Amino acid sequence: MTQAETATRYKGIFGAIRRLKDWVEGLAEKRYALTALAILAISESIFFPIPVDVLLIALCVGLPKKSFKYATLCTLWSVVGGVLGYLVGYYLWYDTGPDGVQTFSGVANFFFSTIPSFSVETFESVREAYEAYEVGLILAAGFTPLPYKIITITAGVFSLNLPVFILASVAGRGARFFLVAALFHFFGRPIKKFIDEKLEILSVLFVVLLIAGFVALKYVF
Repeated sequence: MTQAETATRYKGIFGAIRRLKDWVEGLAEKRYALTALAILAISESIFFPIPVDVLLIALCVGLPKKSFKYATLCTLWSVVGGVLGYLVGYYLWYDTGPDGVQTFSGVANFFFSTIPSFSVETFESVREAYEAYEVGLILAAGFTPLPYKIITITAGVFSLNLPVFILASVAGRGARFFLVAALFHFFGRPIKKFIDEKLEILSVLFVVLLIAGFVALKYVF
């Protein structure tokens, strides 16, 4: 790819998305690819904005016969990250003043100001959703475009039962990653080509689904 083609490819907001996607995919070609998968899966469960599916897909395309191994590792490390997110919410989300009043901690305010889609309003919507759909919400976030990181942290904030949280996370995350593994095990390269060609459309669709998920949190749950 020439310098001009590279500049065009990475131009604008979709170019930034493509640059980050290409960088994550490039990790699949490194000797430390499985270490990168672990780090990305853990990070995405807490704060990283790009779904770990991007690297999982790249690994599955490269070695389709190992797709289910990659899905297993991805599920394992994603749930480990989910537990770390849970602990962030449980131990670090509030500060208690001398008068006993709880306020959002510096960690919480960092997430509100830095993590895309993680706002005080979203936090309150998730609080209300947990009251009615505890396990169902974890399953939905594990499988759908809803940011799993929001669910992991808020699960800790609201002191959900940790073993139940882990089991629901394994089910939701596992279903998602094994579906990806199955698709790329049998139909890998054509799907990868489609994603590369339609990235802009798929990015918009992902955002639409994400917004729809938050609307559901607020008005349906």
